[in-house]
Amino acid sequence: MLTRTKLNLSLKLAAILLVAFALKYYYSTATVNELRWILAPTTFLVELLTWSNFTFESHAGYMSADRTFLIAAPCAGVNFLIIAFLVLAVGKLWREWPNSFQWHSVPLAAVTAYAAAILANTTRITVALQMRGLDLPFDFEEAHRIEGIVVYFGFLLLLFLASEFGIERRLYMRRALLPLLIYYAITLGIPFAGGAYRNTGFWQHAFVVFVTSTVVMLPFVVVYFARVRRAITK
Repeated sequence: MLTRTKLNLSLKLAAILLVAFALKYYYSTATVNELRWILAPTTFLVELLTWSNFTFESHAGYMSADRTFLIAAPCAGVNFLIIAFLVLAVGKLWREWPNSFQWHSVPLAAVTAYAAAILANTTRITVALQMRGLDLPFDFEEAHRIEGIVVYFGFLLLLFLASEFGIERRLYMRRALLPLLIYYAITLGIPFAGGAYRNTGFWQHAFVVFVTSTVVMLPFVVVYFARVRRAITK
């Protein structure tokens, strides 16, 4: 029989997951016109940073003035928004356990994740625009995919570190599994469950995700162990 504390925890975790599921379902059927709440501020910031001009075209997205770059629905960054929300909300629930988790933390996590998604997406698109004129060793789409993983996962780790600021150093590595697992669950787990594993392209994408995220996380791991070693030798 569940204790009152465990029941309370289960209800709050279920509420967080329900919000994430609802947003994921909404994104799976949303048109670019319905995603302007996240695409518009992203495009605005991209224009400020790159001195470019984009025009919204209904059912297509934001088209650059030279018509060579389109900010479309897949560029919305909603998956990152969901991942960031889960990392913040579930992470806070984990940190405060077994103490009471305040319900206002859920909308606060949502607002923070929304802001982080816009910043991460702006960075990803801005870098992609700068990459177009470079002589890359592979095609632009592949480079854009790798760059997207680097930017999104890097921002996710920074968001995680900021949310975990002040906790004991020895807890970092154990808690670092949270953003990693959530990232893999959303980017690979859900497509896998939907049958994407039947497609060879899925396994190629999964390989790129695993390798790239490992490379991005490596500096954080090195810095962590360096600090631990320094603390032991003092």
